Amino acid sequence: MARRPAVHEMITSRKAPKPIGPYVHAVKIEQPGAMLFVSGQIPIEVPSGQVFRGDIKRQAEIAFDHLKNIVIDGGFALDEVVKCTIFLTDLESFDKVNQVYQKIFVGMNLPARAVVQVSGLPKEVDIEVEAIAVKKGAAQDEMFRDMDFQ
Repeated sequence: MARRPAVHEMITSRKAPKPIGPYVHAVKIEQPGAMLFVSGQIPIEVPSGQVFRGDIKRQAEIAFDHLKNIVIDGGFALDEVVKCTIFLTDLESFDKVNQVYQKIFVGMNLPARAVVQVSGLPKEVDIEVEAIAVKKGAAQDEMFRDMDFQ
């Protein structure tokens, strides 16, 4: 049986730690408009590959830095991120994480966001972040051109 061509391109960033399982940093879709789906990022220090388990604020900085690098290496900008999900093992740390988040996502184009408390995360870290980005441009204009919003 013949395989059909992939509908997405795999994105890998040399500025983020290698995936710790059978997944890629992100996948990019070009049709009907370019989208980027960033896999969950945890606080693994680059280039050492060591997991940082200390202060939650520093864990968040590392994880969001990886997310930012992957978005940029995928050909997108942070203001094209339309959805961000944050997984925390303790919602008591939400305020500290939010301080980091506000430095990453600034301006008028803030993404939708969900923050979820979970019982555990890979490598026993306290935070994991993932995102979806949509490319600005002509493809979106074409997609909405024929729609009737009345």
